[in-house]
Amino acid sequence: MSIERLSTGVEGFDKLIQGGIPRGFFVAVVGEPGTGKTIFSIHFIAEGIRVGDKNIYVTTEESKESIIRQAAMFGFDFERAIREGKLVIIDALMGYRDDPWSLIELDVDHLVNKIIEAKKYLGYGRARLVIDSMSAFWLDKPAMARRYSYYVKRVLYRWDFTALLTSQYAVTTSLGFGFGIEHVADGIIRFRKGIVRGELRRYVIIEKMRQTEHSLRMHEIEIINGQGMRVKAPTAYRKEDTVLPTSVAARMLAAELRKLLEIPETGHDEET
Repeated sequence: MSIERLSTGVEGFDKLIQGGIPRGFFVAVVGEPGTGKTIFSIHFIAEGIRVGDKNIYVTTEESKESIIRQAAMFGFDFERAIREGKLVIIDALMGYRDDPWSLIELDVDHLVNKIIEAKKYLGYGRARLVIDSMSAFWLDKPAMARRYSYYVKRVLYRWDFTALLTSQYAVTTSLGFGFGIEHVADGIIRFRKGIVRGELRRYVIIEKMRQTEHSLRMHEIEIINGQGMRVKAPTAYRKEDTVLPTSVAARMLAAELRKLLEIPETGHDEET
């Protein structure tokens, strides 16, 4: 079967996933702060504008103006796209009551309804969606992450979206804030960072992409002002170099699970 694929617009990335993201996929873009998730998402939307797709960008951790400014730094005119009816940016951070595309309440039902409203405004046709980030919707209730993620995918899939859903990972443990988005995603793109010989380096690896013979190698990326993100050569840099030792991460994960389940921590196992 022939699979229609959407280009990400990131130089060197599409060849890692057989030419692009399959149409209709909901892809988790995950990683610690500062690894490039938002810039990757901006490229995805900019490419959608270029090829004539309908485009919606939901921002929960930056203002609409901040996203427009970042896009302009890489040569993408999001303001013009908004004026021409090719892009809607839904601001879920500032909550301006006089802006029809602001999200007043950080609530998943309101989010889905506002996205559908934006899609109707943009009109019929293939659409791209970014939600940056999903983590904001379950910060105070991480146990709901999987349910919220499933609901968003189940409802919005009918509207011909190909979506990137970003999720923040903790700097200390490289663990997600809530265990949900990866479980329902059709693909997982993981961004990482590390210090090598005193210099900050950024990396990307495709951990999952259904219906795709994707690269299994970690690649270094760079972000160039005026140009944007590009993928460089594969790296010998190991996963073990970017995360805590397994035993330490396991203990921290157990502590997080106890917190979610409200189980008191004990210093030893009780005998029965």
